[in-house]
Amino acid sequence: MFTGIDEVDWASMEHAYGCAEEVPRLLRGLASPSPQERERALDGMYGAVHHQGDVYDSTLACVPFLFALVMRPELPDRSGIVELLVSIGGGATLDEQPPEDADPAGERPLEGPDPADDNHAMARTAVRAGAAVFAGLAGDRDPEVRRSAATAVTLFLDEPERVLGLLTGRLDEEEEERVRPALAEALGLFARLRPAAGAAAVDRLVALGAAPHDPGLRLAALGQLAACAPDRLPADLVPTVVALLRARSRWPRVTDLPERPDTDTLIGQLRRLRPADEEGAQLLRTLHTALGGRTADRIALLRGQLTSDAAADRCNAVWMSAGLFSEWRGSYEEPVALIGEQLGTDDARLRDAAVSVLEGLFALARPAADRLADLVAAGPEHSIRQWERGAPTLGGPLRALARAGDRRAVPALADVLDGPVVPHDSGYAITYLGAAAEPLGPLLRARLGEVPVDAPDAYDRASPLLYALGGLRYADALPEVLRLLHGLPAGLRGRDWLVQAATRTVGAFGPAAREAIPVLRELLDGAYAVRAAAALWSVEGDAGAVLPALLRELTRGEHARASAEALGLLGASAGAALPDLRRMAASRDVWERTAAAGALWDIAGNPDPVLTALRSAWEQNVHTRGTLAACLGRMGAAGTPAHDLLRTELAAPRRHRARSAGHGSHDIVEDEQLLRACRAALDDARDQYT
Repeated sequence: MFTGIDEVDWASMEHAYGCAEEVPRLLRGLASPSPQERERALDGMYGAVHHQGDVYDSTLACVPFLFALVMRPELPDRSGIVELLVSIGGGATLDEQPPEDADPAGERPLEGPDPADDNHAMARTAVRAGAAVFAGLAGDRDPEVRRSAATAVTLFLDEPERVLGLLTGRLDEEEEERVRPALAEALGLFARLRPAAGAAAVDRLVALGAAPHDPGLRLAALGQLAACAPDRLPADLVPTVVALLRARSRWPRVTDLPERPDTDTLIGQLRRLRPADEEGAQLLRTLHTALGGRTADRIALLRGQLTSDAAADRCNAVWMSAGLFSEWRGSYEEPVALIGEQLGTDDARLRDAAVSVLEGLFALARPAADRLADLVAAGPEHSIRQWERGAPTLGGPLRALARAGDRRAVPALADVLDGPVVPHDSGYAITYLGAAAEPLGPLLRARLGEVPVDAPDAYDRASPLLYALGGLRYADALPEVLRLLHGLPAGLRGRDWLVQAATRTVGAFGPAAREAIPVLRELLDGAYAVRAAAALWSVEGDAGAVLPALLRELTRGEHARASAEALGLLGASAGAALPDLRRMAASRDVWERTAAAGALWDIAGNPDPVLTALRSAWEQNVHTRGTLAACLGRMGAAGTPAHDLLRTELAAPRRHRARSAGHGSHDIVEDEQLLRACRAALDDARDQYT
């Protein structure tokens, strides 16, 4: 297995953390008789030699030894090595859709995932060179190896007829229930990668999706058809899938799965986080992904999953819903309410999954608010979470209830604020409660007053409290805020951020914070000039006091955007800034154009330069759209020439940030805010006309 390994100059090579001289130890660890050692070695390969998908010279040098390992049938856990080879070869980036530049015969191009990266290209070539090994492993005695090999042979063996023959032949012979769905998935992958040669694979999937095949295999086939040949799906897809899901939960399950060690590796942690029914999760994830924006079908499918008698099916549905909610717009009251029903279960995994998803929904979680409130009332463990390491955080149920804007979170938050340690995230959750959180003002003030001004964690402790106090406009806390502004020592960690946060809070207090005017005026000449000017305008309303500082900072690239936004608050009083703002409206920086567009309207009320800058920014960067929609709302009927942007956004089925990059829970709340701003702008303009 390791012939020649000591002749390789590993010390001259690199991995993610520098010198690669430890790689031989990792490779030998993959063949260790100890399961724990094998898992730690595989974790080390992913953690350093193939870190986050990167390919180094040491990664390339490992490929021959990895192939030698998978060819030794007496070694356990070879499926993990096959999967590592697939990842090194770039397979993880190729299994979603057929390449656009595939040749007429259906062959895949020879380039790696990034043709400009020589290491990736060489890795792709090296793994392809061993494709015959994967073909042999398709009939290996280890079922887990056969599962992994099905994907590998489909990705890397450049003989379409042979690949199709291997897959269909294995389906005819395979007796292991956990391997057959992987073969169906490989057929779907084959059809997507080689569309010209994939008709026979699609026909086989159609057959596999029908009786008399077992429910798991049929679900796998239907999921692949949804991805590669949706026109071949049955007309009654959702009822069929739900019925198969029910049948699968009653189907005799495989019980002789290989035991896995309990290690402190990343692989071990990920395994512990996997769903109880991982195969079922994969089957339904494939189908949900393929259905994409067919939200009505996906909601109906979730309804079937969430009402299943099997807790594992319901748990899988909860996790599936997260992807739907975060990427696609829709009416989700029913599935959210059903997720709320899972909070009353005794199954901790299912309950925790439901809480996790509801935390990320903010106002969309309101159909589950009754169940969340019941859980919060059930005990303090749902209000605050203690960790083995690090500071406590709000408990998931309480955070979800507060983010939903439900006033029933207030008593529990009061108990948290009155406790020995205030979780750092409390203040941020409180802001979603609006006026309902006013009773928390005195407690927030008291806890802010307890923060030592010279503590290393002063920013971590004070910033969330300041954020909440500003959101509540609780001006009674002004003495505690001024204590921070006056007393923070130079060199304190996070001092600049804390001064900015305190200044912002003073500005939120408005005229009730007149006692802060002297300190705000002092800050106008320093690094905090823009924030101080905005706060001083809010408190005092004296344009003459703040305009010089804002005009000065407007010409400094570092503070130009914030200065433009602050100048817009002054309205017509900031007329002296118009020449610089007009120049900024033509800036190459999209955020400067966005800020300038809003300020130009607020100061001069001339729509022409505003609309030009606004449209270009809207089309260039989706992250600007919430700010720009608010500007159009202020413009009323004058913004009509840009209302096509609002109507197009409202008609789009996909969340705006999901169209540009990865998405998450805060993208949901920002997208919902954007939709509200678009509707409000159109409604206001319509009212002006009528």
